[in-house]
Amino acid sequence: MFEWSETDLLIRDAVRNFIDREIRPNLDALDSGELSPYPVLRKLFGDFGIDVMGGEAVDKLLAKRRARAAGERAVESEQAGGSDGRSPFAGQESVMAVLMSELSGVCMGLVAALGVSVGLGATTILSRGTLAQQERWVRDIVTLKKIASWAITEPDSGSDAFGGMKTHVKRDGDDYLLNGQKTFITNGPYADVLIVYAKLEEDAVTDRRERRVLTFVLDKGMPGLVQGKPFKKMGLHSSPTGELFFDNVRVGRDRLLGETEEHRGGDGRESARSSFTAERVGVAILALGVINECHRLCVDYAKTRRLWGQEIGRFQLIQLKLAKMEIARMNVQNMVFNTLERGRAGKPPTLAEASAMKLYAAEAATEVAMEAVQLFGGNGYMTEYRVEQLARDAKSLMIYAGSNEIQVTHIAKGLLAH
Repeated sequence: MFEWSETDLLIRDAVRNFIDREIRPNLDALDSGELSPYPVLRKLFGDFGIDVMGGEAVDKLLAKRRARAAGERAVESEQAGGSDGRSPFAGQESVMAVLMSELSGVCMGLVAALGVSVGLGATTILSRGTLAQQERWVRDIVTLKKIASWAITEPDSGSDAFGGMKTHVKRDGDDYLLNGQKTFITNGPYADVLIVYAKLEEDAVTDRRERRVLTFVLDKGMPGLVQGKPFKKMGLHSSPTGELFFDNVRVGRDRLLGETEEHRGGDGRESARSSFTAERVGVAILALGVINECHRLCVDYAKTRRLWGQEIGRFQLIQLKLAKMEIARMNVQNMVFNTLERGRAGKPPTLAEASAMKLYAAEAATEVAMEAVQLFGGNGYMTEYRVEQLARDAKSLMIYAGSNEIQVTHIAKGLLAH
């Protein structure tokens, strides 16, 4: 794949029309928190039929799994149409990439809210849950009837997500009691469904760092669960982020993903690592959106802004900034194209490769956005011109999905493992 297909471009143009109609006029309200992101996302899904498409895809996938569980031969393999059984939008990756990149260039917080809910929430349940659990939660999340959060980060753990994890569960009869705290949780303040990672208290394992990580699904309003108010952040203002508190939350085994402590795919660490790969590829797509929008705004500004009797685009230093933006755009776009094509061939990136994509794309987007502010001069520092919002949002990509520093470790481990 070396360019967007005709279908991709048609979708892109339709998404741009939606953005111009529904999002740009409401950017101030979204950025201030006055307008919630969820009605906007639901309208997007409704207008483009994504909710119907996602719901039908879930229904078909679960029907196959029910047939298989009943000992019947499914009419089609789960691999048909490129589906890996983990995503309700399998086979639509390039369309979703177009959607995500276009949205992120205007209001990245919307993409963060959507990506965590569907990309992490629904996908984790699909890949790790029992059929009953998938039937219970996935369709509502995929159609945005309910919003999901994905809770792994804690106040004291930082990049040491598993070793530093203090949130824990202990067995209590047939149930578990969940205690602890999560922070920086996208959708946390308002999520209807919460995927929570916690350490299992085991007397036989004295080293807390080595204890198994289990994954649970909670619902809003459960006794002992408190969803904190949204944080005030530097950027991504349209994406509600907050803390979660667990005080003896009683969770039955039906809320333990897989309904067993001995999951055939490993414990919750393996589940999270799989999500890390997808999340870091997603960062590259978000970065592409930021770079594209900065590129467009700066080229237009360089053609219209005049100093000393001529357009600033005639000045060599301005040309240098534009040239570097174009190089970043080409590099990140080619990374995305390569990943999409490999996915179609059944060769998705490794965690190390996804980390490399994330590291480069996040740095490129942040540098491009800051250079956009500089190119606009004083105007760039004003909210009216939007590049300052892009700069604030882009910086989050260097922290989001694992800090850029931790990506270095994952890249090096991948290289040294061979």
